[in-house]
Amino acid sequence: MWSTGALRAHLLAAGLAGAVATPREENLRSYRLFAARDPRVLLGLDPVRPWDEAALLRLMAEKCGVSGDPEHRSGPDAIDPERTLRGLDAFAARLGAAAARRVPVLLGTGHPHRLLGFYAALADALSAAGCLVLTPAQGRCVDMTTRFGVRTYLLDYVRGVAFVREPGPPGDGRAPGAHSHSPLPVRAALESAADSGGPLPELVVGDHGWVCGAGQLGIEAIGLADTDDPAPFVGEAEGQVSAVVPLDDGVRSASYLPLTRYVLNRARLSR
Repeated sequence: MWSTGALRAHLLAAGLAGAVATPREENLRSYRLFAARDPRVLLGLDPVRPWDEAALLRLMAEKCGVSGDPEHRSGPDAIDPERTLRGLDAFAARLGAAAARRVPVLLGTGHPHRLLGFYAALADALSAAGCLVLTPAQGRCVDMTTRFGVRTYLLDYVRGVAFVREPGPPGDGRAPGAHSHSPLPVRAALESAADSGGPLPELVVGDHGWVCGAGQLGIEAIGLADTDDPAPFVGEAEGQVSAVVPLDDGVRSASYLPLTRYVLNRARLSR
């Protein structure tokens, strides 16, 4: 079992918090685009308030611990590990409440290369607790706009976790999944679940468009987010998202395993 102190040390050593790889320039660019309502950074969220760059910087300083100094324009930025720990506790509390009620859940990620293992362990634990882990719209084509134009991806699942991948049979040399910020996959999954008459999720767990897209539609959502993704934190501030954990979402996949154990223990889902 990981203590709070041991996990704090791990967050710093692994680069999940403390000085992180996402540069200040990238953070500020994302805040600027969000303030302009650019759909690439809204992630499916339709904010209620008119968030300008200054308001976003204040929010991200509060939620993540990035520098709140508007004159800090370049170089490294940071995540406060105490805020990560508080986020993990809130995340675990919502996960535990869902497990106690045995509600249907949907898990999805836009970072399958990094975070699939983290979410898959949660899916296993939720299933063991009696929750129905949903897998709607498996194999459905989803057309998404990328910097290379509109591309078609397939919605797929591994161990109960959704992601999009290039068309074609799995294991034929293609990457196991694609990096995506789009809310279109979660919309496709929810549409399929509704059309089939099957249960809809009462909790969505994930990141990027999975969290914001579900939260915007009124479904409880919890997830992880980096400092250059203000949308989930805006969603949390406005009440569309229940809990967001600030952390670097691009480190080695093995670095997230201690977070899994911590969350499952806090949620009383350890086996």
